[in-house]
Amino acid sequence: MSDEIGRLPGDPLSLVLEQSLNGLQLGVLLFLMSAGLTLVFGIMNLVNLAHGSLYMVGAYLCAWGYALTQSFLFGLIAGIGGALLVGLIIELGIFRRIYSGDHLDHVLATFGLTLVINDIARFIFGPAALFAKVPDFLGGQTSIFGLFAYPTYRLAIIIVGLLVAAGLSVLLQRTRLGMLIRAAASNRVMAGALGVNVTALYTFVFVLGAALAGLSGLMAGPILSVVPGMGDSVLILAFVVIVIGGLGSVQGAFIAAIMVGVIDTLGRSFLKPIFASFLDRSAADNAAPAVASMLIYILMAAVLFLRPQGLFPPKSR
Repeated sequence: MSDEIGRLPGDPLSLVLEQSLNGLQLGVLLFLMSAGLTLVFGIMNLVNLAHGSLYMVGAYLCAWGYALTQSFLFGLIAGIGGALLVGLIIELGIFRRIYSGDHLDHVLATFGLTLVINDIARFIFGPAALFAKVPDFLGGQTSIFGLFAYPTYRLAIIIVGLLVAAGLSVLLQRTRLGMLIRAAASNRVMAGALGVNVTALYTFVFVLGAALAGLSGLMAGPILSVVPGMGDSVLILAFVVIVIGGLGSVQGAFIAAIMVGVIDTLGRSFLKPIFASFLDRSAADNAAPAVASMLIYILMAAVLFLRPQGLFPPKSR
């Protein structure tokens, strides 16, 4: 897929706005990944290393369904529904047995599950990359304030991510179900004593997180190549996001995801010319990519040093 981003040559404002949009697009994808991860941790106290595999499942099934039927709607349903179904199966079959264990049990079990799901994907689809197709109605480019042309598909990712974030906020803050989720996150024992079906609530939250991970994966598929293990690197970024935002905080995950996406993108785009202004070209070419790749981890270290609980920790923690 050609994803050339048009810009007015020599226009620094257009370039900054364009890369900021790229950072926002990365940020909303990271939010969709980290929202489910932080919900699962905040309510179940479960460290789920298999969350990245659900991202991969969404990407694979959407690409497969779209290629099979030439219907983006079918691919969308296959990606989200498949990730939701896989999440339901592993929650019922595996995670219910380890909720009472400590975090080491969670890490070992979910890491093993990640290896299994990655190998299943490799067995079914092969080791070669699968290239997902952008739907026709989202092809082309859209003019942004008449300054530059931006890929319509990337713009759609931003809009969908923001709408999902708004919907998740309404669900958690304005509905009875959200009240029960927040109550279970604060004190699951007391919530159970008051008649809340905590087991069913756990299942709902887990499959909601799985669906969000699948949505993130299927939207990232046309931008990235779909390969076995593609969720592992994104999972690392998602953990960075929830550490910065505050473990268990969806609001914190959203703000931190946008911060991480914008800082990472702008760093990779502009550090090289900045370094070139006071270093020779060879040194700038070597130093800028290395520093750019470290920026978000430097940010995480600074947050942990100044505010170990994260920027927006939930009140219960």
